[in-house]
Amino acid sequence: MRLHFQARPWDLAVSVGYSLVLTVGLLVLGAGTLVAILLVLFVPGYVFVSALFPGNEDLDWIERLVLSVALSIVIVPLLGLGLNLTPFGIRFGATLVTVALFTTLTGMAAYWRRIRLPIEDRLTATLELAWPSLEGYSLLDKIASFALIATVIGSGCMLVYVLATPAVSERFTEFYTLGPGGNASGYPTKLNVSQPGTVLLGLINHESATVSYAVQVDLVGLRIVHNTSASVDTTVEVNRTTLSWINITLIAGSNWTRLYTFSVTEAGLWKIQFLLFKDGDFSSAYRELHLDIRVT
Repeated sequence: MRLHFQARPWDLAVSVGYSLVLTVGLLVLGAGTLVAILLVLFVPGYVFVSALFPGNEDLDWIERLVLSVALSIVIVPLLGLGLNLTPFGIRFGATLVTVALFTTLTGMAAYWRRIRLPIEDRLTATLELAWPSLEGYSLLDKIASFALIATVIGSGCMLVYVLATPAVSERFTEFYTLGPGGNASGYPTKLNVSQPGTVLLGLINHESATVSYAVQVDLVGLRIVHNTSASVDTTVEVNRTTLSWINITLIAGSNWTRLYTFSVTEAGLWKIQFLLFKDGDFSSAYRELHLDIRVT
């Protein structure tokens, strides 16, 4: 079998097609895999080099391949840096789409530059694949050769399976509160009656799957009781009121934040409790946060 391109830039079509297909697949899966390693370590640099050097005599193949890897290592972090300056941030989906968009647009520019050259000057490559001849070998040698080929193919398939199947990492959800300024300070721990207090509520999905969350916000009245026998003060719950429910659905790797504002109409000790439930299981809270407040 003979693989060849020159008149038509099949290498660019394969590069862009690989990028688009892998991007869609990874967005559907919501997680990365080693099968997509060329998406960030080779393809962006290859199409960029192809756009800069469209001719067959511009670079030899060793220089072209090495430069493709080196430029990919430079290009992808620069795309991430630019993405960090946008409202999308450096997120899994946004990064994938940005790399795929860069590869597609640069691949189109490389195609345009190469197709303008005379056919004989365009980048070319030829790969000859042929079955080895077994004439002159004994039956035992032929059987041993086929057994060796079968072993190599089987080992290759196992390697591809291992690389294509990502290891299951620890799955969890980050559930947090911050002050209204987005920092771990400025929490509304002391309020006047009916004075509004605000916290930033956040979720990050590390569950490797799309998850439906529900957050129950409760206002809990507290009272300090002195235990004379132990000579210690203990805090007990005296009442509880559900203030609101918040429903969120997040794909794997994505995050959610929201400013939550509340107020308390009576003086005393209170607790705002945030209970997180996952995938419709309300038998027990998956995560719990609370904020102690003194109202005067």
